Amino acid sequence: MNTNLNALNEISYQIIGAAYKVHSELGPGLLESAYEVCMEYELLRNGLKVERQKVLPLDYHDVQLDAAYKIDMMVEKRIILELKSVEAIAPIHEAQLMTYLKLTKLKLGLLLNFNVRDMKNGIKRIAM
Repeated sequence: MNTNLNALNEISYQIIGAAYKVHSELGPGLLESAYEVCMEYELLRNGLKVERQKVLPLDYHDVQLDAAYKIDMMVEKRIILELKSVEAIAPIHEAQLMTYLKLTKLKLGLLLNFNVRDMKNGIKRIAM
């Protein structure tokens, strides 16, 4: 295993730990924005660099759209977090995260659905 992969795994481990902590304290049923603020707090507390509601441009041939899309969170400029509070993760949610990874050229994203009884059922790891 190379050090880059080890670093990604360590960061994702910290993110998942923060998600469990937030979920255990708040439980399911809140708006996505509540979990987002609490996740940011926990990740910052763990010493991670977090960018929330990060607006990114989209280059398409000769056209650049300055605010084409917004990701929920980017951690350490390496991992994208897409937060949800939905009954069930749908294929479109996974596709959205995969598109964000493709456009940013990042390799790892976590789809976190907080509207579950057990957080282990709300985590989807997507690697490109």
